[in-house]
Amino acid sequence: MSRIAGSGWFARLLRLAELDWGMFILGIGTATPLHCYRQSQGWEALQSAPQFSQLNVRSRAILKKVLLGNNGISTRYLALNSLSEAFEIHPDALHARFAKNAPLLGANAAERALHTAGLQSAELDAIVVSTCTGYLCPGLTSYMSERLGLRPDILALDLVGQGCGAALPNLQMADALLASGRCRYVLSICVEICSAAFYLDDDPGVLISACLFGDGAGAVVLSNKPNRDRRRLEWKAAGTILSPADRDYLRFEQKNGMLRNILTQQVPSLAGKYAELVFKEALLKANVRREEVTAWIMHAGGREILEALRARLGLEEADLQWSADILRRFGNVSSPCVIFVLEAALAGQARGGHWWMSAFGAGFNCHGALLEAD
Repeated sequence: MSRIAGSGWFARLLRLAELDWGMFILGIGTATPLHCYRQSQGWEALQSAPQFSQLNVRSRAILKKVLLGNNGISTRYLALNSLSEAFEIHPDALHARFAKNAPLLGANAAERALHTAGLQSAELDAIVVSTCTGYLCPGLTSYMSERLGLRPDILALDLVGQGCGAALPNLQMADALLASGRCRYVLSICVEICSAAFYLDDDPGVLISACLFGDGAGAVVLSNKPNRDRRRLEWKAAGTILSPADRDYLRFEQKNGMLRNILTQQVPSLAGKYAELVFKEALLKANVRREEVTAWIMHAGGREILEALRARLGLEEADLQWSADILRRFGNVSSPCVIFVLEAALAGQARGGHWWMSAFGAGFNCHGALLEAD
C-alpha cells in the first residue's frame, strides 16, 4: 500500500492546471498492425509452442483460462505475420520487431490525425512521442519525423518509462508547449509494440500480460485555437498522482536482456483507488459537479480494471461502453489506449459537456484530465 498520508498530500502530489489560454484537440488518429488474432487462436498456437511444455501445470491452466474465458477481450492486433513468431523470445528478435513496427504505426496514426485536423505536416511545431515497449537512439521522434516529412527545426521530445498511463503526461507536455507560446501546433503520439515485450515463465502476472496486451498507436493534434469546422473539444484541467511506494506492483524489469512485465493482483484496486482520488480533486479544483460529466474516457487495462473503476467511481456499465469496446476489439494496447477510447467516443457522438479522461500505469502513476465537448 502507498505510504502517502497527511492533509497536504494532494498539494504535494497533484498538479492541476486550469487553462485560461485553452488547448484544443483538432484531430485524432489510431493505427494497428495488419493482422488480427482471436484469443482462441492464441491458445491453439501456444499448445504447439516449444515453451509450452516447459511451463508447469498451473501456468498452462492460467493461459487456457485467460485466453478462452470471459476476460473482456475477443481479438488483438499483433505485429506478427503468424502467431508462431510470438514465441521467438530472444533480445534480437524482440528489438527488431519494435524497431520495424513502432515508427510505422506511430506515423500511420499521425497521418490520420493530421488528416482529421486538416493540417499539413509542415505546419507542426513540435512532436512528442511516448513509448515503453522498446528503445531506440535516436528516439522514435527521429524516425517519425523522417516518415512524416516534418521540418528540420521541429521540437522533438521522446518520453519513456510511463507505461500505460503515458498518454496524459504526453498531452500535458503539449499543453505546456502551447502555453509557452513556443508552438502553435503540437503532435502527440503514443505507440506500443507490446508483442516486443512478451515473455513466458511460471509467473502468473507474466502469463496474463502475454494474454492481454495488443499492439497499436494513437496520435493527437493539438492547438491553442479550435478548428471551427469540427467538433470543439477543449482540454480544461489535468491532475496527476505518483506513488513510488507502489512501484513494484506494476512495472517492467529486464531479465535475460528482455523486458518482463511485473503485473500483480493489487493493480485493479490501485487503479480504482487513485482514479477516484484524481477525479474528485480535479472536479473540486475545476468547480465541476459529478453529474455534469457526460462521458468517461478510461484506460481499458482489463476486465478487472474496468470493474474496479465502476465500483470506485459509481459508474453504470454503459458509462464505460467505449472502454469496454476497445478492450474487446484490441486488448490492452497500453499507452495509446485512451486515445483509442477518445476516438471511439467521438465517432459514437458522445453527448456534449464535461468528459473525464483517465489513464494509469507503471510507477504507480495515475492521471486524469477534464475535457469539454460541444
